[in-house]
Amino acid sequence: MSSALFNSPQEFRSAFEHHLAGMLRDYDELGTFILVLANASFDARVWKQLEGPLRHKYQRLRAEFLEREACGLVLDDAGDDLEVFRQLVAVGIARLKLTEFRFPGRWELQFNHLRSFRPARITAENIEVISTRYNPDGFNFNRPYLRKEILWRGWLAGRNCALFYNKFPFVDLHGLLVPEPRKERPQLLFEEDNEYIWKLNEILAKTLPGIGFGYNSYGACASVNHLHFHMFQRDQVLPVADSRWVHNGGEILYPAACFRFDSAASSWRFIRELHHRNVGYNLVYLPGVLYCLPRLKQGSDLTPAWSSGFAWYEMAGGFTTFCENDFAAVDSTAIESALKAISIDPVCGGS
Repeated sequence: MSSALFNSPQEFRSAFEHHLAGMLRDYDELGTFILVLANASFDARVWKQLEGPLRHKYQRLRAEFLEREACGLVLDDAGDDLEVFRQLVAVGIARLKLTEFRFPGRWELQFNHLRSFRPARITAENIEVISTRYNPDGFNFNRPYLRKEILWRGWLAGRNCALFYNKFPFVDLHGLLVPEPRKERPQLLFEEDNEYIWKLNEILAKTLPGIGFGYNSYGACASVNHLHFHMFQRDQVLPVADSRWVHNGGEILYPAACFRFDSAASSWRFIRELHHRNVGYNLVYLPGVLYCLPRLKQGSDLTPAWSSGFAWYEMAGGFTTFCENDFAAVDSTAIESALKAISIDPVCGGS
């Protein structure tokens, strides 16, 4: 595929929106419809373009879904998609809320209605290690039915990559970058991967301002054990990048242990030590900067009731709620307490 979409923000967004419209037009599977609906309900611009076709296709899919269920016919869609669509039918597309944001204190909070229907996958498991072998029989990005969810694939900064849409996005222009998917590597970072994303970030930043990547280690809310990175573009910096924090040279201490690195080499020495200590972590790559946030492993953390788990976005100061009451009630005190509870400072002896 041509790499022209990386040439400017306008070209990237145009490709992002055009391919969503094409998927909605060309496919009738529940999973594809859910992906397009989730991306549109997150992005008001996409919703404005696709609202009419989405409502029309929903009515047809809903009628088929209810008829087949009433007749006891086996539905051949993926189980996760059936469950999400079943919840959508119960709510009704007319009552589906578009994603809303508010900013308590220094933090970012969103009510992401459709994402609340999403099955947890491995993020709901209790995990004691930060790596495990790749399982070709488990969910992975090489599944044939996922090919239609690829926005772009080709050579990117020296690696053959696939860029998937995130089926349930929570940041702007949210994709999942999978380097060399056919190598079937688990979600375990090596030095060359860290260097690659660092370099790629700097290359793309020349034409795509606001570019960044998030990474969840296995056991730190990675939803798929197949090496991947969350790609995003934002006009507004993530809270973790605020200049007022101590790790950025300011005077305010971030509630979670946060380590900032200005070179790939120095960041890798720290990450390697976390691997040796079996400490889970989340990463945020911005051009020329990496934030590393060590944390308790999923299942052992004190995740608050208003959250489904803390991954890179949450550790970086953005939080997703699935209930309007929680969206209205969660304040900066609750957020800061939750970050402190899940955080580990390995420099001070945490493990």
